[in-house]
Amino acid sequence: MRKYFTLHQDYTRWGDGYQVVLPLDLGYLIPADDAVRLLSQFVERMFLGDLYRTYCREGKKGEPTPRQMLKIVLYAYMNGIYSSRGMEAACRRDINYMWLLEGANVPDHATFARFRSLHFAPCAGRVMAEFSEFLYEMGEISGEAVFIDGTKIEACANKYTFVWKKAVTKNMQKQLDKLAAFVGECETLYSLKVTY
Repeated sequence: MRKYFTLHQDYTRWGDGYQVVLPLDLGYLIPADDAVRLLSQFVERMFLGDLYRTYCREGKKGEPTPRQMLKIVLYAYMNGIYSSRGMEAACRRDINYMWLLEGANVPDHATFARFRSLHFAPCAGRVMAEFSEFLYEMGEISGEAVFIDGTKIEACANKYTFVWKKAVTKNMQKQLDKLAAFVGECETLYSLKVTY
């Protein structure tokens, strides 16, 4: 008696009979006015020499480029995703992140953590300054008011937390010195004159 082996599993008997249909271009599913397109356009026109200099070797085939990693990290920050595991999950599930990957393999959470600490951290200030300048040119931000807030306020204000006057005055002076340095840097970077 002959025994026939089934080499292919029939998955349709448990499902609803949906056929898998994938478009060749994921950009077709993303609206024209989506924020991911603005972010991609911005990063494409940026000079990323500082970011590329932090890499000592050429990436392997299928790995995302530093430009694609920057797009993904910035888009994740825009959407409130700050953990590297959250970024990895978003790249596997969300079409916008898949579109930003441009067919590259999904990086794991360790790759995102390494990118942020070793490659993005040294040039983050310049990238963010260029990002805000680009948004100003596009008319997305007005530039009439600048908000600087680095205040740290203790959230738990019960009877067991004490605030000493000496510590408050010392920290207040440090904050004022940081603020003056930051405003001076903004004045030189954006050629502004801030009136006090």
